[in-house]
Amino acid sequence: MPTPNVTAIVEIVTIASSENARPSRLHVACPEEPTTTAHIWSDAEVGESSSSTASSPSCEDTASPRPEEGSFASRPAYRGISSFSNKIRDRDVKASTRKPEVTATSHNNPSFGDDTYSTRRIIPSYSSTFLRPGSKFTGRQLSDRSTYEVHVELKHVDMAESFLCGYLRIKGLTEDHPTLITYFEGEMIGPKHDFITKKPEWGSNERNDEAHWKRFAPFRSFKDKHEQFDYKNFAQKDHIFMRWKEYFLVPDHKVRQISGASFEGFYYICFNQVTGVIDGIYFHAKTEKFQKLQLKYVPERTFAAVEFR
Repeated sequence: MPTPNVTAIVEIVTIASSENARPSRLHVACPEEPTTTAHIWSDAEVGESSSSTASSPSCEDTASPRPEEGSFASRPAYRGISSFSNKIRDRDVKASTRKPEVTATSHNNPSFGDDTYSTRRIIPSYSSTFLRPGSKFTGRQLSDRSTYEVHVELKHVDMAESFLCGYLRIKGLTEDHPTLITYFEGEMIGPKHDFITKKPEWGSNERNDEAHWKRFAPFRSFKDKHEQFDYKNFAQKDHIFMRWKEYFLVPDHKVRQISGASFEGFYYICFNQVTGVIDGIYFHAKTEKFQKLQLKYVPERTFAAVEFR
């Protein structure tokens, strides 16, 4: 069904005492939301009004002069509102279809413009699934006369600082203390530590260091080839060399000496990052030389946690 044409009539309400008074209020009728002071006239009503009243000619018969271009009367009644709405709509469309700018650092910023969740890759503080906090190892320490059961648990690993620490538990060392637990710290051979022990209180020297390091096959392999050890990228190698030093008993940290046992020395360590095997040699000037430490990684019985970023 065709929609009849509707013409909007502008009524000016004046409150004045003379013909030259200016209008005090201007009411514009909107087709979408008509006001209470505006009236919508149909073409039929306009025709009847023009035929019955000579002083009110229709729009078609009116011979009034053409308004000047740019004046308010020359514009459509809703041109300003429609033009403003179109600009808002065009701006929203352009904003939604605009391609994000790609910069050199855009891969570090999320697409929604918030730095709460960064897409930057986080480098872990450990280089192997075996060499991390919470890893446990079990094995034995061998001497010419005895064999002792040993358990090691790592508590902290920091590859950037070439440092780790944990607890070492040894069984059967003395009759008075069937089980001893000591706290130890380890320094990795890398940018911060080299193969020479530079702590005189540990009782070693350069000649003694070389004699102990040569007992590890991975050390002999690059030594025999006259290759330089890559201290900077030490964590990328299959084997990591360390020194483990015991400091005190747990839980009584005040105990420094035990009759029949000593933890005043330290271990030369060769850690296999591929298999999780630890080979060590214990050194102390007043004990039996070249006591071997052999440890294997203890697999966890729980599922590993995975974080998605």
